[in-house]
Amino acid sequence: MKTFAFLAAVLAATVAVAAHAEERRIQVYGTGTAEAAPDMATITVGVTNQDAQASAAMQATSDAVATVLSRLSEMGIESRDLQTRDLSLSPVWSGRGNADGEAPRITGFVASNRVFVRVRNLDDLGQIMDAVIQDGANDFGGLTFTVQDPKPLEAKARAQAVADATAKAEQLAQAAGVTLGSVVSINEQGVGIRPMPQMREMAMADSGGVPVAGGEVSVSVTVSMEFDISE
Repeated sequence: MKTFAFLAAVLAATVAVAAHAEERRIQVYGTGTAEAAPDMATITVGVTNQDAQASAAMQATSDAVATVLSRLSEMGIESRDLQTRDLSLSPVWSGRGNADGEAPRITGFVASNRVFVRVRNLDDLGQIMDAVIQDGANDFGGLTFTVQDPKPLEAKARAQAVADATAKAEQLAQAAGVTLGSVVSINEQGVGIRPMPQMREMAMADSGGVPVAGGEVSVSVTVSMEFDISE
């Protein structure tokens, strides 16, 4: 029993020391941001048609999408940068919700096909958007600017995040009257890329086409760091 009590006391003391050591640490979060002009855009364009016959609606949509894809290829868009994102055929109902109790019936069909497109030459973006609309695209799902290789921006933002966290830890240590020790742990909490809220104009439609503004994209990184407090 004495041996068991001794071991229990040693274990309790070890836990207490570990807990005390854990308390003598500073944990902070840091953020870093890097901006750059975009060098790539992604757009989603589509074609939607309605007809009394399902086959006619789908055929009209397929023909228009084939024309759009052909035009995109002629304008230098590679096959790797084209991807069908949504292909659907839905009935059009008539008489739903009638108070007279008449059964609803199908009066037609809507066929839709949407294509995701990467545009790597932003100088052509306005003309590409204008061309696909003229060729029959009547469904536009959005435009996003980004960078083809975000790694350099991520590296820059990551370094800024670590510097930010370190500066905060040093300020906290100085305010508490202690000496900041070495780094115990560092973890990346997340990486995000987004358009900048304030956008600068980019002349992409000088030779005609839909006017667009590319602005800048921002890559942000958040890290958590834990430092020892030196004795």
